[in-house]
Amino acid sequence: LHAQSDLERMLFDLEGVVFRQIETPEGFESAWELKIKQPLDHQNPDKGSFYQRVFLSHRNMDAPVVLVTEGYQRPANRIYELTRLAGGNQIQVEHRFFGASVPDSVDYSLLNAGQFTADLHRINELMKEIYPENLRLSTGISKGGMTTLFYKYFYPDDVDVAIPYVAPVILDFKDPRIYDFLDTVGTDECREKIVDFQRQMLERKDDLLPLVKWYSKGADLAFDRLGLEGAFEYAVLEYSFSFWQWGHDCEAIPGRGASDDELLAHFLEISNVDFFSDAIIDGYASFYYQMGTEMGYYGYETDAFPGLIDALEKEPSAVFMPEGHEPAFDPALTVKLYNWLRESGERILYINGGWDTWSATRMIPSPGVDALVIDLSQADHRKARIAQMT
Repeated sequence: LHAQSDLERMLFDLEGVVFRQIETPEGFESAWELKIKQPLDHQNPDKGSFYQRVFLSHRNMDAPVVLVTEGYQRPANRIYELTRLAGGNQIQVEHRFFGASVPDSVDYSLLNAGQFTADLHRINELMKEIYPENLRLSTGISKGGMTTLFYKYFYPDDVDVAIPYVAPVILDFKDPRIYDFLDTVGTDECREKIVDFQRQMLERKDDLLPLVKWYSKGADLAFDRLGLEGAFEYAVLEYSFSFWQWGHDCEAIPGRGASDDELLAHFLEISNVDFFSDAIIDGYASFYYQMGTEMGYYGYETDAFPGLIDALEKEPSAVFMPEGHEPAFDPALTVKLYNWLRESGERILYINGGWDTWSATRMIPSPGVDALVIDLSQADHRKARIAQMT
């Protein structure tokens, strides 16, 4: 109780921090949800502020500090693998302009790496008032891992070691390395089955679309932005990316002669059309803005489906910008990040899955750089974890 009271007093003394106690995870002394007042523009604080959601899980005052750099919303506290392995305290930061960390009016021009890494830097400085000399680790998964790397680039001395999981470093609006990966991963037989399944879906579109329509009605999905046919075609093109990202079984792909219901059940399991619904696209507006302006993303090749794509343009992008915004991707920052990580990114441990589509854009530092890459050869986006290692 005494230690908890000390921590509560310390939190009370932090400038611009509102907090409440929440359920304590096993192995910890206490846990807290913080709302931290952040400038909308760290270079011009007079532009206003917003509150950023942070979860603090406190083990003890001497434990290492694990700073979790989320890439999206974080609606509830959860303890990361690295925190348990390190026996650490955990500071989990919801990303700027996601979830509850959104101002009343979003100015997307302030959603950039300079601003969201400044958020993390300020939180790190605040937490030093509680944990001044503790070993500091940062970690994130997928887009959260990208956040880890950008943070290390902008503030290389804020943490002692960065450990990004399955974190891409994307160099183009439609990074061609994704295409190369999908053309070579796995066996020839499996890749042929994937393409043939996609072709079947498009060839039988007239029969499948009414089923998709009824499924969408039951799931309360709307497709005003792309149209049902456009969303269906997007989901078919997404299938190969999703198949390898999440590690599905080639033997489970329905072959020729499968019924419409069998095709659709498998399709919705791997590449659900709801990903291209209005609610998902609008809900991830901040994500798409970042990808379309600064971080890069991927697109879809259509050469394998001649005459079968009706609603989409040739090689459509996977980025859906917020209403009123057009893609204006500038690769300058990601190229700087890539070159810095390759030549100067010290004390970074990269963890990747060899069957994860995003491993096509994984970071490989130059020889002699104090960094380590661990590729788990047949792990997907979800299974590339320390727990899976020998």
